[in-house]
This record gives sequence, C-alpha cells and structure tokens, in this order.
Amino acid sequence: MSTQRIFVSSVQKEFAEERAALRDFVRGDALLRRFFDVFLFEDLPAADRRADQVYLDEVARCQIYLGLFGQEYGATDAAGLSPTEREFDQATALSRPRLIFVKGADDTGRDPRMRALISTASGQLIRRRFADVGDLNASLYASLVEHLERTGRLRIRPFDAAACPDATITDLSRDKLVEFLTRARAERGYALGPKTPTLKALAHLNLLDGDQPSHAAILLFGEQPQRFLLTSEVKCLHYHGTEVRKPIPSYQIYKGTVFELVDQAVDFVMSKINRAVGTRALGPQAPVEYELPREAVAEAIVNAVAHRDYSSNASVQVMLFADRLEVWNPGELPSALTIAQLRVPHASIPRNPLIAEPLFLARYAEKAGSGILDMIARCREAGLSSPQFRQEGGQFIQTLPRPKPTPAAPVTAQVKDAENRQWEKLWRDIASAFPLATAQVTAQVTAQVALFCREPRAAREIMHHLRLRHWKTFQANYLSPLLKDNLLERTIPDKPTSRLQKYRLTERGTRALASLPPQENIP
Repeated sequence: MSTQRIFVSSVQKEFAEERAALRDFVRGDALLRRFFDVFLFEDLPAADRRADQVYLDEVARCQIYLGLFGQEYGATDAAGLSPTEREFDQATALSRPRLIFVKGADDTGRDPRMRALISTASGQLIRRRFADVGDLNASLYASLVEHLERTGRLRIRPFDAAACPDATITDLSRDKLVEFLTRARAERGYALGPKTPTLKALAHLNLLDGDQPSHAAILLFGEQPQRFLLTSEVKCLHYHGTEVRKPIPSYQIYKGTVFELVDQAVDFVMSKINRAVGTRALGPQAPVEYELPREAVAEAIVNAVAHRDYSSNASVQVMLFADRLEVWNPGELPSALTIAQLRVPHASIPRNPLIAEPLFLARYAEKAGSGILDMIARCREAGLSSPQFRQEGGQFIQTLPRPKPTPAAPVTAQVKDAENRQWEKLWRDIASAFPLATAQVTAQVTAQVALFCREPRAAREIMHHLRLRHWKTFQANYLSPLLKDNLLERTIPDKPTSRLQKYRLTERGTRALASLPPQENIP
C-alpha cells in the first residue's frame, strides 16, 4: 500500500517545534505511518535550486497540504507574498486536500496579512485552531483518520475515534463536560469556555462519529462509562508483604470517567503510604511529605489509563506492596519505542490520542513525551531509586520503589519520621478515642483531620490538606466515618449540602485533644 506525502507549510522559526513534532507523531503512530509520510523542507539535502521553487514543486508532489498559520506572515517576494501563501495557493490550484491549523484562540497580535490569509482559507474550507503541540497532534490525527475514511482507505475507525455502540449524546454528562471546559480554560487557556454547547465542544475535541459519541467521549464524559466499556474500571490492591497473596488486606474497584479513575486510584495509593508531618516553623500549616511523590504516582496512573488497550478484557491494576508500587495496564509500547528510549527525550506516541489530549488540557498529564522523564526526576528528587518499566504477558508495567527502612530512621506502618515520637502517641490516643473512624480512615489521617479542623474548614480545604482530589472517595472513606463517629460536625447541620458548609471538631474531639500533653511539634 503506497503512502501519501503530507506537505507541511512554513519554514518560519515560529513553528520549528510543531513541524518536527508532527513528523515524529505521524511516523511513530502505528496507524498513520501505514498511510502517510511527512515532508519537511529542512529534511532535504543541500541543492543548487531556488528555495521558493522547491516549495512549490514539493506541494505538487505531495497528496495532502497541511498549513500552519501563526502570528507571523513571513518574508515576502517581489509580489509581496510569503512562501506560506504561495504554497496555499499552489495546493488550491492543484485541488489538493488542505488541512489548515491556526495557532491561538483569537487573532490578537496577528500580522494583518496573516489574518487576511486565514480569512481567505476560512471562506474555502474548515480550519482548526490549536494551542500547543498536543492539541495539534490530536486534531491532525482526527483529520487524517477522517481523510482515510472519506477516501475509502480505512474502513474501521481507531478505537478512540469510533462510535460507541448503542451510546447517544444523552449518555454523556453535561456537568462533567462543563467541569472539564472550566478546568481546561484555567489550566491551559483552552479556546472553549464552560458555556460552549455540548455538540460544539465534542466536535472541537473530535469526539463525535457522525451524530454518535465516540468511545473516547464516553470514557471522558460518560454518565456511566462502564455500562458500555466494562473493563475500563481500575482495580486497586494493597498488600502488606512483597508478593501477591490472599487474603488481600484492601481491594477496591473504581468506576467512572478517566478523570475520576485517576483521582480515585491516586487517592487510594496516597491514603495507604507513609507520611511525615513536619512543624509550622516555616508557615501557618505543617507540611505533609509522602514517601512517594504524588506527582510520580499520578503520572504512572495517568499513563496506564490514557494509553491502555481498551479492546482488551483486562483492566488497569494498581498494586501497592511493602517495597514498591506497580501499575499494570493492558497493551504494549508502540513499536517505535523501546524501554530504553523511555529514559531519554522521546516522541509522544499515544495509543488513544483523543483521550490523552483532554487529560493534557485538564493538566492531568504534562507536555507530550515528558511524563516518564518527569516521573523519573520526581523520584530522584525524593531520594528514591529510579522507576522501572517492563513488558510482561501483554501488559506494560511501571514500578515505583518505596523507600527502605534504615536503622537510623525506621519506617513504621503509621509514621515515617521516628524522631517525632510524640505523633505516635497522639495517633494511638486518637485511635482509642475514635475507633470507628480510625478503623476506616487510619489513626494518622484521623489525627491530621482532628488537628486541622480545630477551626471550621470547608470540605475542599480538608481534601487539599490531605492531598485528595476525588470528592466521592473523600466523602465515603473519610468524611462520613468521621461524622458518624462524632469527631466532626457540620457548621450548618440543617443544610448538609449548603455551599457555605464547613466542618469543625466536636466537643468530644476537642476534649480528647485537650487531654493530650502539650507537644511542640504538633501543628
């Protein structure tokens, strides 16, 4: 099967990163590289030919024209036209399929001549706006898949772009979409705001297959994603030893959108690992340090959820052992990547780009290709061994080692800093005072919440203090047990769901804390 050449316009420095990223993305994607190759002018060897003539000749040789329109118009020839406009006109005259991508949410600061070119293109075809490389790659992916379908070269759509059987727009949650658009606007300056109509927002994210939501749409914003994709759930297991053995001390199966799955799985891990609570010497609140960096844990789980093979009958598994955290996801690395290449700068080749891009926009994931490197750096900064990666039985496995206990600083089940022994006594005392809460929440978390809520606190303040993100998990596993055991009480008891609701220590809790001997290091 012959490949089609894509001519990428503009040799302006403005798009140096985007041009290289597009080439690497197409050549690294298992589907796209079967059908396309990318021409970049800078890849040509030196030749005794006029550059402007080379541009136009290559447009004629290519089957698809891809225009990148930015702030600058570029150097002009004797007729006052830039190479970008000449190339666009040549592609138009030759009736080449034209894919136009405009950088930026609006035209503020854009060269008037470039604005005029964009206006000309808009009058002839549909163009897309993009904010960054990840956004551009996802949009190009959708456009090329559509081109393959339209020309009959691809008869089955990729999983994330294909319609979810039996699903309709009514199976999506408007509230979840609005929450995403609000966050994407705040975190990445995303072009669409929370008031954007549902169909327009889905179309902009390339999440529609005709008039049906795609698999990606259901996984991102579905009311009940597992109703359609049963194995998209995440299984979290906690073992006290170093191997898989029954009975399992703690086993949770989480359901929801990909955002909810990540939040719940991360909260599960962070609630099980050791913490060290410092003093208020440097601020009004005592710092809490976890033995594993939250950012590294989140990156491993995001990788598993975003890049798993959703056609597999297996689910993502997050397993916490005494000496390590393992995250298993169905699927294998793209053939263009090796385990060794993960440890050096590498191209981003997402298995599910239409799922990966919204995770990036909501800042669940960072810049394309840098996530694994960031995970390694976070572990190194925390004084931990480097994460390990392996393929085994059709599963990609990420392993983050937990710190080893040392004679000088033994790590117990409840405390990392052995020198701060007053915390051990405090946790034991609170555990005996509040057995129901500590049976579910752990004495350590109970102590943190009790001390933090000596002043009324909103639920989100408590979640932030505990470094938790998923509301339903916090409510079921933390807040409700503490309220039931009469450790906390609502400041507005007759309106439990009031937006002004806060939580404070009860009289019983206050007496318990007051009975403890004064200790300087208690925050």
